[in-house]
Amino acid sequence: QVKPGHTVFDIGANIGIFGVRMAQRCGGDIKLIAFEPIPEIRACTEANLKPWPNAFVLPFGIARERGTATFTYFPNAPSLSSAHLDDWEGQDGVLEEAVVGNARHAPMWYAKLLPRFLAGPLARWLTKNPIEVQCELRTVSEIMAEHNIDQLDLLKIDCEGAEEEALIGISESDWPKIQQAVIEVHDIDGRLARVEAILRKAGLTELVTEKEAALENTRLSNVYAHRPRD
Repeated sequence: QVKPGHTVFDIGANIGIFGVRMAQRCGGDIKLIAFEPIPEIRACTEANLKPWPNAFVLPFGIARERGTATFTYFPNAPSLSSAHLDDWEGQDGVLEEAVVGNARHAPMWYAKLLPRFLAGPLARWLTKNPIEVQCELRTVSEIMAEHNIDQLDLLKIDCEGAEEEALIGISESDWPKIQQAVIEVHDIDGRLARVEAILRKAGLTELVTEKEAALENTRLSNVYAHRPRD
C-alpha cells in the first residue's frame, strides 16, 4: 500500500517505470528516491521521473557497506545489467527459460509465437557486447540519514543479485522505520530463506513469497512483507 505523502526507495530502478507508476498512483504526492548506478540507464530514469518534482535519482548501487563495484551493462537488455552476473551464469539455461516465460505471458499476441529453439540465440543477443562500468556503492542507512528519512513506507529492491547485501546494510536502528518491502530474490544457496529471515527478524512478519508466471522455471521469486496492521 502506497499512499500520498509516503516515502519510497526504488533500489535497482532501471529506467524508472516502477517509480513513475507509484507517482501516478499518488498524484505525484510521494517522495521517491530511485537508485540507478549505470549512467546510460540512469539518463532514461532521470528523463522518465523528471515530471515528478519529489522524485530523486541517485547514482549509487546499494550494498552492505560503502565501496565500489564493477557492473556489467548490457545495451540490448539494460534490465539484466548487474554486478552479480554469477547469479545468471551459474544456472544453465535460466536466461533462456526467462526469455520463453516472458514471451508466453507478454501482452502482445505475437510474442507468444516465439519458438522454444530461438530462446537460446535471443538470450545470447540480449547479452551481446557487454560494457563494464565502475560504480559507487552506498548503504540504505546512509541514504536514509542523508535525506532525513524518519519513515520509509516502501522499500523496493530489484538489484539483480545484490538484494541480500542491501538488507544487510540496513542498521538495526533503521529497521523500525521501514514499514513494508517488495524484493526480487535470486534463490541461490538458500538466499530466499535468509532474506525472509532478515525481514521477519526486523518485524516485517506479514510475508508472502510468489513466483511470476513468466519466471516459474527460474530461481527468481518476489517477496512481499509488511508490519502487522490493525
